[in-house]
Amino acid sequence: MSRRSEQRRDAVFAVYQSDLTSRELAEVLDAKATDFTRSLAYATADRSEELDAIISRYSEGWSIDRIAPLEKAVLRVALLEMLHPDAAPADAPIAPEGAIDEAVELAKVYAAGKAPSFVNGILSAALRDLRAGTLT
Repeated sequence: MSRRSEQRRDAVFAVYQSDLTSRELAEVLDAKATDFTRSLAYATADRSEELDAIISRYSEGWSIDRIAPLEKAVLRVALLEMLHPDAAPADAPIAPEGAIDEAVELAKVYAAGKAPSFVNGILSAALRDLRAGTLT
């Protein structure tokens, strides 16, 4: 995993822990978290309603409350980078396909069962509509 990938993973875990425990991000972020990790986590949390609405739109048959917290965090962070590439400081923002790839890899390593396919399906559908100009 590249350093940037590790920082994304750390942002996902912070969002996940905050969501699961109802603790503030400041409490769950590692003291050594990079500016990128912090910015990505806070931007994701700040836009969670927008991101959850998109997740709900594409998660056919699944309400947002039924999605496992870790998978939801993975989806939120990837969507944030796809929709708001300037939300976290980066030398070069990640391409949407890269955000999807990294999200799927995180799901493969840390989530169970069909999570990677689920994550890929939602993010790929969102990307298709983003490119078509129909993702609002």
